[in-house]
Amino acid sequence: MTMGFTGITGSVPGLDRNDQVDRGEVADLDLVRDVANRLVASMTQVIEGKADIVRTTVTVLFAGGHLLIEDVPGVGKTMLAKALARSIDASVRRIQFTPDLLPSDVTGVSIFNQDARRFEFRPGAIFANVVVGDEINRASPKTQSALLESMEERQVTVDGTTYELQAPFIVMATQNPIEMEGTYPLPEAQRDRFMARISMGYPSPAAELELLEVHGSRSPLDSLRPVTDAATINSVVQAVMRVHASPAIRQYIVDLVNRSRSTSALRLGASPRAGLHLLRSARAHASLEGRDHVIPDDVQLLAPAVLAHRLMPSSETQLARRTTTEVVGDLLRQVPVPPQAR
Repeated sequence: MTMGFTGITGSVPGLDRNDQVDRGEVADLDLVRDVANRLVASMTQVIEGKADIVRTTVTVLFAGGHLLIEDVPGVGKTMLAKALARSIDASVRRIQFTPDLLPSDVTGVSIFNQDARRFEFRPGAIFANVVVGDEINRASPKTQSALLESMEERQVTVDGTTYELQAPFIVMATQNPIEMEGTYPLPEAQRDRFMARISMGYPSPAAELELLEVHGSRSPLDSLRPVTDAATINSVVQAVMRVHASPAIRQYIVDLVNRSRSTSALRLGASPRAGLHLLRSARAHASLEGRDHVIPDDVQLLAPAVLAHRLMPSSETQLARRTTTEVVGDLLRQVPVPPQAR
């Protein structure tokens, strides 16, 4: 199933009249679709042959989440993050994660002002609407942990004082596979704060040929201009939160995450936060499809990206050389869809 941007359903089958989405919220879905189309069109000028990856990125942005992009070097991970940043008229900061990066470089630091005779806070790189974290797993676990509060609570606490982060706020982090030299595995708590993980993969031969033609002489990022702004993205995120998810859909999500905790294929299942992120991303996908309600297809399509990076395989699964993405596929086949959710 691919993610399209056409057609709007005006009502949810099986709901009472009082539960129907009003015309103002349908108009909001028009806004979501329009902004999504503009972002996708802008980003695909830079990211060749990866329409599904671009749409998943937009889905995470609209769901108010954070995105982890994992793959080998040179396949366009940072380019994807920068393409999204360039397409939005908002504050953007880039953090190059290195082994000597300090937590204060990320969050900020209090410095004593001799003239004013008081401490002043100097904000770190996390204070932006779009934060591009390049090679996040090259930093030490102590520095990685500096992101935990900001990613979950949209705030930073330094020397006992809490500073709010401005909305919208998204961290788009890239990482190399942990087998590569000079990398640290992300802590479980850090991985769990990313709504989704995607892999770029190698481009098709046709897309790679186009890449050599276009990128060989200039960077396509140079010609990229913003197609929306921070205020509009905030409106879109609010519209997505109003997309209807029936009790049956919510029960389906709970059944999936609970099954992950009891299967012998995993030694660590999905957290309650994982279920919440799956619901929010399913709402975003439904709105991109032009629907004012979530269907099981939305959940099933996003489950591998949202759940797989949070799970820890059992030793038997590792010996069988099976990935957690494959385990999520098994869960989707094993857990029945409630009849009311179809």
